[in-house]
Amino acid sequence: MIVKQWFIKIIMKRKIITSAIAVLFAVFMLSSCQKSLTGPNGVMGANNQVHAVALGPNQSLAVAAAATDTIYVVNTCQQGGVVDSIAVNLLPAPVVPYLTTNYPGYNLKGAYSVLNSSKVVQGYVVVITYNSKPVGLAFDANGTFKNVLEQREKRDLLGIGWHEGGRFDDRDGHHQDTLAISALPGVIKSYFSSHYPSDTLQHAFVNRDSSYLVVSADAGIFLNTFTQTGSFVKRVQVYPHVKMIMSVTQAGLPGSIQTYLSTTYPAYVLSNAWELNLNGTIKGYLVLINANNIRYAVIFDGSCNFAAGFVVR
Repeated sequence: MIVKQWFIKIIMKRKIITSAIAVLFAVFMLSSCQKSLTGPNGVMGANNQVHAVALGPNQSLAVAAAATDTIYVVNTCQQGGVVDSIAVNLLPAPVVPYLTTNYPGYNLKGAYSVLNSSKVVQGYVVVITYNSKPVGLAFDANGTFKNVLEQREKRDLLGIGWHEGGRFDDRDGHHQDTLAISALPGVIKSYFSSHYPSDTLQHAFVNRDSSYLVVSADAGIFLNTFTQTGSFVKRVQVYPHVKMIMSVTQAGLPGSIQTYLSTTYPAYVLSNAWELNLNGTIKGYLVLINANNIRYAVIFDGSCNFAAGFVVR
């Protein structure tokens, strides 16, 4: 009987010690994973805590679920860094106005702070949907826009970024979106005749959602967008007082422009590029690109400096 009670005491002590170790380990892990951080814009994370988001290959972050595969943004931070989910009110002041101006009507899907291996804030990532398409954008620690993050499907996370028949297969450079002016729907031609009879239609493109983009000229260069049924959407003047535009190949673009595009819009696909000319003088360049199935117009001045960039469709 005495021996039995002795064994019971030993077992109970072991249980108490094991439970205590488990509690201490849980507390240690909790404090390690939710360490308070202070950055240039205040304390980061909900409730002043870090809630790190698990990243996949190429520092990828899932942004949307597609019918065939989940879509990821890649290179969200440097190797060994951390992406931390945060409330939108913890983003630097310039971020939301930038989104409102450049992606009107966007829907916010997630906001994240980007920290290096020393847990110092390096910048921010914001994921939105625009025209029902996911967009990932990177900002620096002050909230200044840096670049549009490349997107990939899961099977391409470790590859070249696309596969034949995939969501981003236009990256092979063989998919043409140009459309002959004569092939434009009659309703679009009629719209120009009625509303902008002085316009000269220069180039036309069809987007993946079957909507249209028409470049026209009349005391300036204009981008005109239409729905897939030919209904007018918007008209934007991209450069004033220029009537002459000359096509330029991607290789023919000045080196500084090529560098800017590849840095700001990784894995972009060039639709077309033009030299804007007035009286024999180069006034600038207009470049239309497709980045993750969203079309952007990027404008440079005559010295090849970035002048403006905006979403076309």
